[in-house]
Amino acid sequence: MPVKRGEDGRRYVEAEVEVPGSPEEVWQAIATGTGISSWFVPTTVDERVGGKTVCSFGPGMESVATITAWNPPHSFVAEAEQPGMGTIATEWIVEARDGGTCIVRVVHRWFADTDDWDGEFEGHAYAWATSFFPILRLYLTHFAGQPCSAFDLSAFSASPPAETWRTVRSGLDVDAAARRVQSTPDAPTLSGVVEPKIITDPELLRAQERAPLVKATMQGMDGEHPELLLRLDQPAPGLAHMFVMPMGGQTLVTMRFFLYGDRGAAAAPEAQRAWQDWLASRFPQAAPA
Repeated sequence: MPVKRGEDGRRYVEAEVEVPGSPEEVWQAIATGTGISSWFVPTTVDERVGGKTVCSFGPGMESVATITAWNPPHSFVAEAEQPGMGTIATEWIVEARDGGTCIVRVVHRWFADTDDWDGEFEGHAYAWATSFFPILRLYLTHFAGQPCSAFDLSAFSASPPAETWRTVRSGLDVDAAARRVQSTPDAPTLSGVVEPKIITDPELLRAQERAPLVKATMQGMDGEHPELLLRLDQPAPGLAHMFVMPMGGQTLVTMRFFLYGDRGAAAAPEAQRAWQDWLASRFPQAAPA
């Protein structure tokens, strides 16, 4: 996960995860708009060389890249321009393993004469390894191919991450021993299983000190991760990902819900409204979903 240098002189970071499924099934999850939107963020993919990928991280926060290599179901590369850095190439790789699983690997590559951006990219790899790839694995384990009704909610807090996270947690009753969670009486209906976040990899632990955004997020948390990944049974079968991080002098609160099947489609509109109202009541500067 630390920044490395390739033979072509480019710096790069990478992260990987083992997931269930054939290469074709995994490809659908990581290389199509419908699949990516079922576990990550709303995304469209024009599946061809020269096509665009567009990932929406919120209002006005779209990441647009151009596909430069397309080799289903094994790999693709998409390149994007980042101000001050030039071209960033992101490669996705799917490798079959025995026993019906695959390794999914993401690699970010860029040219730079200094290490000014190294911490940021270590933060990207850290997020893939500790947050987004666990969601992908849960999706492919429990909900692969099911219709998904997803919604993202956000709010901004003037308080630091640790205090903001305590406010978010006030709406949830977490039984760590039983790994169960349910919402408190003043929060919208939610219940399910807590997916533990236990980080022991030395490289990931070092990233908590080296990656500026990760370090700032963990400040004052006393070892707790300001993040929850939940496998839901209410309001419908699905997943929820909740976290906070500093942004522009404030703290961003994000809640992402992925509800699956007919029950998910029926429950999503009311759940979205109820949780957005709850966020607005706790964080009056709440941004629109």
